[in-house]
Amino acid sequence: MRPSAVRLLNILVPIKRAVDYAVKIRVNPEQTGIDLNVKHSMNPFDEIAVEEAVRIRERLKDAVKSIKVVTIGPPKSAETLRTALAMGADSAVHVEIPDSAPSPEPLGVAKTLKALIERQKEGVDIVILGKQAIDDDAGQTGQMLAGLMGWSQATFASKVEVNPEQKVANITREIDGGLEELRCKLPVIITTDLRQVQLLNEPRYASLPNIMKAKKKPVEKLTAAELGVDITPRLETIKVTEPPKRVGGGKVANVDELLAKLKEAGFTGKRA
Repeated sequence: MRPSAVRLLNILVPIKRAVDYAVKIRVNPEQTGIDLNVKHSMNPFDEIAVEEAVRIRERLKDAVKSIKVVTIGPPKSAETLRTALAMGADSAVHVEIPDSAPSPEPLGVAKTLKALIERQKEGVDIVILGKQAIDDDAGQTGQMLAGLMGWSQATFASKVEVNPEQKVANITREIDGGLEELRCKLPVIITTDLRQVQLLNEPRYASLPNIMKAKKKPVEKLTAAELGVDITPRLETIKVTEPPKRVGGGKVANVDELLAKLKEAGFTGKRA
């Protein structure tokens, strides 16, 4: 009997449009959130995820059939998808929400991704996403998605090696005590860590020819309703304020003066 052919891998990369990391964050006049009328770009953690997906295909060659990127966001998020397509992704899905709608919470994002994965006729073998978004720093979507799907998961990845024949991925991740190596069965959810940019990869710049090619790559538009998912936030932000401005310190001439000032401020010491 001839051995059955190995099914080609399909990779899904969720990305997010966020306020650019170089922008100084300010609270909006209504104090309902931050000022969004500033430069936006792809979440840096997600850039690493896109780069790693492309590198996996470069290493495995024809074993990877497709790399698809997906984002959930307002119409302007299409620009972020085009950036990922210019980096090397093949196609994209835009789950569009109105400009006025609040950003979905991690659980809503995970449920949307689950519904999207279940729509893929050829299946999804690897989901690679940033460990967190720099706007909310939640760091929950990857873990929630793995829980909803019942798939293997490896977070904070610094090295990813995929064996398509054995249907496993060997992942090295950073932990407090050093490095941990995991062997995960496919399908798997992988989250990438920005601190490991030197170990994992450094996102490439999209060349002008690839930017032009990206304009012709397919982008499917969907809504959460079409996926049968409710992404209405469960939490309500009451008020957002900036932290109090730091008060300047003072200098003292000697230890006695320091102790006197501490006593004036209400700090008293006790003998051991």
